[in-house]
Amino acid sequence: MNIDYQQKIPNNVDLASDKTLQRALEHWQPEFLNWWGEMGPEGSHQYDVYLRTATSVDQKGWAQFGYVKMPDYRWGIFLNPAEADRKIAFGAHKGEPVWQEVPGEYRSNLRRIIVTQGDTEPASVEQQRHLGLTCPSMYDLRNLFQVNVEEGRHLWAMVYLLHRYFGRDGREEAEALLGRRSGDADNPRILGAFNEKTPDWLSFFMFTFFTDRDGKFQLSALTESAFDPLARTTRFMLTEEGHHMFVGRNGIRRIIERTAEVMLRERTDDVDRLRRLGVIDLPTIQRYLNFHSSVTVDLFGSDLSSNAATFYTTGLKGRYREETLNDDHVLSSATYPILEVSGETLTRKDAPALNALNERLRDDFVQDSLAGVEAWNIALQKQGIDFKFVVPHKAFNRQIGQLAGVRVSPQGGVIDEATWNGNVRSWLPTAADREYVQSLMGRVVEPGKFANWIAPPAAGINGQPVECEYVRFS
Repeated sequence: MNIDYQQKIPNNVDLASDKTLQRALEHWQPEFLNWWGEMGPEGSHQYDVYLRTATSVDQKGWAQFGYVKMPDYRWGIFLNPAEADRKIAFGAHKGEPVWQEVPGEYRSNLRRIIVTQGDTEPASVEQQRHLGLTCPSMYDLRNLFQVNVEEGRHLWAMVYLLHRYFGRDGREEAEALLGRRSGDADNPRILGAFNEKTPDWLSFFMFTFFTDRDGKFQLSALTESAFDPLARTTRFMLTEEGHHMFVGRNGIRRIIERTAEVMLRERTDDVDRLRRLGVIDLPTIQRYLNFHSSVTVDLFGSDLSSNAATFYTTGLKGRYREETLNDDHVLSSATYPILEVSGETLTRKDAPALNALNERLRDDFVQDSLAGVEAWNIALQKQGIDFKFVVPHKAFNRQIGQLAGVRVSPQGGVIDEATWNGNVRSWLPTAADREYVQSLMGRVVEPGKFANWIAPPAAGINGQPVECEYVRFS
């Protein structure tokens, strides 16, 4: 199979002159397209979709808009421009030149980091593959497809690193990324949150708000890496990750806006009545928020982690905005507070900062989430509705780390099993909640029309009107 690398795979890594990499990709690309045909967005392959394609990393090439069939999408490989004389900013190698090749002693750990990140990308496509069949509008359908192709491009970014820098092991790992399946009992995705179902659009918007926000913080930590190709690759990935969070933030805001409109018109906050009117009541949105926040919080890993300490000390993975932090960037004697259960309360205990790096990144994520949720509260306040969305405590509903299985309320109080069982239906989505939300999921694809449970966006895409025909079916 001969591939015109600049046309078929836009890139700035000189693919055309790398014969070894060409051979690897000639084998992998057909397998990727087979995976996309099997596990990509269901029933979408013949649609012409108004998509943004990156053809270079500069402002002109980052966002080329046009209609394209998704199997023909030009998944590119891009690294941000190299920073002249860049030095390692943290860990035992602080001050040394960054690496352009993989140091042998760090090969295994670096491969593990890249594979774990890479595995999340096809997983999210698999989780979302049925959503196009129940889209609330053509605008939202197009945004779903944009997220899907960009997750596919992020997979290409990690596979490039595996093929280019890890030889046979890298090729085998790249193939395995296409072999696992989200939620599969025998060969699941690596991280738990990426084996959860995304059965409806409220779940999708929560996923892109919270779980893609985890992606923002994980990628940001990798932009600090001493392995320069990984740092440059993830910097460009962050450009696209922002759109995914926008889809979630804007989607949930529009659901809230529509519910608020009906509450004011009908002068009611009665859940049963609002459900009869076909909108999603605010307490149900809060329960979905609690679930997706807690699942995502677990993605940051154990509160204390020797792996995180090793990744930092060896220069493989830094902290969020490492260069802005006012310390020695070595952390050999620094501490950071973690939570532990003391009797019936959560208390803070200082732990070695190197081992608490997951916890620090989790705290950065929580603060960022709080700011996003507060914007929804301000919108409700402006409409005179007395309801406030709350991000649950980071210890709520934990399944990983020292707090796994500890019963903690959304407010952060340690409770017993009986209290948990008596309140969990008001804290997490019930089967009835999910059944109701699922009952709203009908397909609306007439340009400019929207499902009853969601408000239109304030603006269209790339200057196009909201009623643009973003997806052409024929």
